[in-house]
Amino acid sequence: MAVKLTKNEQKKQKDELKQFQRYLPTLQLKKSQLQIVIREVEAEMEEMSRKQEEAIKGLDSWIAVYGENTLFPPEKSIDTLIKVKKIHKSYSNVAGVSVPVFDSLEFEDIRYSLDDYPLWVDGALFSLRDIAKYDALVSTLREEKELLEKELRTTSQRVNLFEKVKIPEAKENIRVIGIYLQDQQTQAVVRGKIAKKKLTKVG
Repeated sequence: MAVKLTKNEQKKQKDELKQFQRYLPTLQLKKSQLQIVIREVEAEMEEMSRKQEEAIKGLDSWIAVYGENTLFPPEKSIDTLIKVKKIHKSYSNVAGVSVPVFDSLEFEDIRYSLDDYPLWVDGALFSLRDIAKYDALVSTLREEKELLEKELRTTSQRVNLFEKVKIPEAKENIRVIGIYLQDQQTQAVVRGKIAKKKLTKVG
């Protein structure tokens, strides 16, 4: 981009360079914070997924037997007794990004008769609620990770813009204007000396 070769433009470029150099460390710090938090979220997602797998394995094998038994109609399946009504979330600020935080899981109040189900149904439902909770936790963490990664991409682009474009560009503009102004000053001095000699000769 062409710049005006003037003292005013030189001052403007110097002021912009100071702003870029002052703002860049803030961007770099934000980028670093986002990278750390994303790694923490990924680790938490892995932990929640592991706990969910343990909860699934912890379900008594009788539940599988019950689910596969064709004598029980599909509408009496254990999983029909668990329906998520709402995922309650709050929001937190992480490195300038508003991200969701899982609070609780609200289930629909489904009534059932023990005459229709085996005695261990209450324990099974407790486990299924746990599994659903881990689902909601992982889903919320995934949403948080996506928002943080989006912000990280934007911040990284800004860091690159400042480091590789704006700061070098401003430095080069200042250098070019400086050379031009110095040349102009030198030429003015030379012209002044020539004019002085001419006046001396005339005198």
